[in-house]
Amino acid sequence: MGLSLETIHNLKTAGMMHDIGKIGIDESILNKLGRLTATEWDEIKRHPEIGYRILSSVSEFSEIASCVLEHHERWDGTGYPRGLRGEQISLEARIVGFADAYDAMTTSRTYRSALDEKRASKEILQCAGTQFDPDIVQLFTNEVQCSARTYE
Repeated sequence: MGLSLETIHNLKTAGMMHDIGKIGIDESILNKLGRLTATEWDEIKRHPEIGYRILSSVSEFSEIASCVLEHHERWDGTGYPRGLRGEQISLEARIVGFADAYDAMTTSRTYRSALDEKRASKEILQCAGTQFDPDIVQLFTNEVQCSARTYE
């Protein structure tokens, strides 16, 4: 992707901090075993803005604040909190959002089992151009195929 060392550093930091805004969400909602109500879902959707406010107020993290704000935006404009689409979403946020979604798919949750890598990759491909930047999906797919050949 030709990213600078500074961008890579910011991506690593944003990846670790992307959900910091959940600190402002009630634990009973975050840990709920069943489906969320519409009101609870609206509360969860506030975490990128909370994270943005936290990080933008700390000079060392101000560069990643926008990435944290945008990490739930979707390529087709149906994400949150601002409904950005395509390249309106920063590249860093598109990468962090992709990694966050892949992690969510492949990690067991209280309400569902983890997907295996093959099923998660299939899901990722189906979401190219809607949820995810198609170029990022292509890079991911190429890397997965290359890794699979390495281990054959």
